[in-house]
Amino acid sequence: MADATDKFPESTLAHELLDGLVGVEIGGAAHNAFGLNTWNVDRLTPGDPQTAMYVASQIDMCGEVMPIDVVSTGDRLPFADKSLDFVINSHVVEHFYDPMTAIDEWSRIARRYIFIICPQPDAAATDLGLPLTTIDEHRARYSEPLSTKVATDWHHSRWTSQSFHAMCESFGYHVIYIEDPDKKVGNGFTIVIDLKANPLRMAARRYRRKANSAVKLFRARLSR
Repeated sequence: MADATDKFPESTLAHELLDGLVGVEIGGAAHNAFGLNTWNVDRLTPGDPQTAMYVASQIDMCGEVMPIDVVSTGDRLPFADKSLDFVINSHVVEHFYDPMTAIDEWSRIARRYIFIICPQPDAAATDLGLPLTTIDEHRARYSEPLSTKVATDWHHSRWTSQSFHAMCESFGYHVIYIEDPDKKVGNGFTIVIDLKANPLRMAARRYRRKANSAVKLFRARLSR
């Protein structure tokens, strides 16, 4: 078994921005802890058969498993609007088929920041040689019904820090920090979204999206 101190370092940037605040971490892990005041959310419990290999790897790497406080998918969270200060995650956003719907949900519950560490497009062997995911592709996924969008154990998207920044800005989110490469895991980049920027614009966009979805559902029922 590895020594219990065999962990990635904590993020200096995360502490500078988020110390003294309360937030949610999506998919936290003991070997990659942030050391912040967070609720850890995961879609599966440590006892679930699907997580057995991952739990074993955490124990092997650092001698422990991070407790899960809330069992939920990361894009449908059981928290009230603007009830927390931030949402944070590392090597998680690429597992969402539609990452912008997930970011919308994070912006719903958080008042101040969304802090994301995302792997570089060549960080995983399974991503080597594959193209970056375009903004047009993300827009197409965003318009699909929510029921089709599930988190998985594979990567649905690939970005550079520049293309991730462009995706966020194109959906109305203001990025205030880019750390490339990230100084925590080291094989990705950090993106920090400021939720205080253009809040009315983001709220209007979410309202239009919900209205459009309702219209599509109504038309589908009429066509039956």
